[in-house]
Amino acid sequence: MKYRKIIEGRFQSRPNRFVAHVLIDGAEAVCHVKNTGRCRELLLPGAAVYLQESDNSNRKTKYDLIAVKKDGVLINMDSQIPNGVVEEWIRSGNLFPRGSYVKRECTYGNSRFDLYVESGERKAFIEVKGVTLEVDGVARFPDAPTERGIKHIQELCKCVEDGYEAYIFFVIQMKGITRFEPNWGTHWAFGENLCLAKEAGVHVLAYDCKVTPESIQLDQEIPVCLAT
Repeated sequence: MKYRKIIEGRFQSRPNRFVAHVLIDGAEAVCHVKNTGRCRELLLPGAAVYLQESDNSNRKTKYDLIAVKKDGVLINMDSQIPNGVVEEWIRSGNLFPRGSYVKRECTYGNSRFDLYVESGERKAFIEVKGVTLEVDGVARFPDAPTERGIKHIQELCKCVEDGYEAYIFFVIQMKGITRFEPNWGTHWAFGENLCLAKEAGVHVLAYDCKVTPESIQLDQEIPVCLAT
């Protein structure tokens, strides 16, 4: 996935979930944050951030904050991009043969899953989760309690019962990761449900990404550790 019109700035503050104050060439600008998560360990005063300039002259904010540097590692924090990254990867012939039918935002039961894929007799629902939280080389999800995430996991189990393949796909939006694990300390129930889903036949995958200021691309599979 590619970005256009990227510039660098310095993060100053985040008065609410949606906006950040960023210094661009010494002048402060109000930018839209493309991630409503807490991201407290990322958005620190003085951190180098990367912004995409919008082509929409009617917007209240001219820039979108899409990436940040933490300890020298570039982290994409655009929460809208992981679905497209996985779709692009699948359409390139990964997980399913090239040319498979891929549909975004497909409803099943009481949930709307990010991707639905058909290839011959194979039919699969895929839920994608972007991961930006890293501690000592370990990627964790979620960074805040997510009842919606638990609902998706439980619905994926129902998909398996009904004869579909089901995947929960964690897109780690950075490199330098040794393993992925649930964020037990933040939301124990999410990790518990993830373990139950794996036992029920839901595939739990985690991949890191090659990240530049102008792009993000799925790269290598990362070990998933579900032990408490």
